[in-house]
Amino acid sequence: MNIEKTLCVQKREGCGKGASGRLRMQKLVPGVFYTSKGDNIPVQSPTLPLEKIYEEMGRTTVFNLEIDDKGTKSVHPVLIWQVQYHPYKKAFTHIDFYGVDLDKPVTVEVPVEFVGVSRGVKQGGVLETYRESVRLTSKPLDMPKKITVDVSDLGINDTIAVADLQLPENVKAAYDQNYAIASVLTKSDDAAADAEGEASEASAAS
Repeated sequence: MNIEKTLCVQKREGCGKGASGRLRMQKLVPGVFYTSKGDNIPVQSPTLPLEKIYEEMGRTTVFNLEIDDKGTKSVHPVLIWQVQYHPYKKAFTHIDFYGVDLDKPVTVEVPVEFVGVSRGVKQGGVLETYRESVRLTSKPLDMPKKITVDVSDLGINDTIAVADLQLPENVKAAYDQNYAIASVLTKSDDAAADAEGEASEASAAS
């Protein structure tokens, strides 16, 4: 499998809030590239290409980061590790890139997408989903962009746990306990769970 996408950035000279603010005024996003060896290199990325590659790659898909250091260019396979956003504008304020070794496993939070209408819901139950993402471990190029969970076969009082997930080859779920991903409850159980949650919140507030 080849790495198809590349983001071109420049090595960043200035650090601190003042320098970062000046970069943002120039539609550049300050960031840091953390190498697989533990070094960190300050970089700056043009906003629009960064937004585009984030939309396509998310935080689970490897792409190449090309760093221009005063005309000397180097290319590194990376994942987007952390993103900071403006408090009220839809804009990046800082981004961290994590350098990966393509032959060594990484552990990443991968989004979960639920599809289908469960048998239990058709019978009057209520589908409860407990996770928006799961931690998966694989080599970087094997990591899926998302995990699709089909709930069609779930009857009332059935549960899908993390150990039940159908994962791609060479991908494993990382967990200590076999936690629930989704369940179908009877409406009375669902109401009781809501009431218990509200009681807990009231008790904490008092």
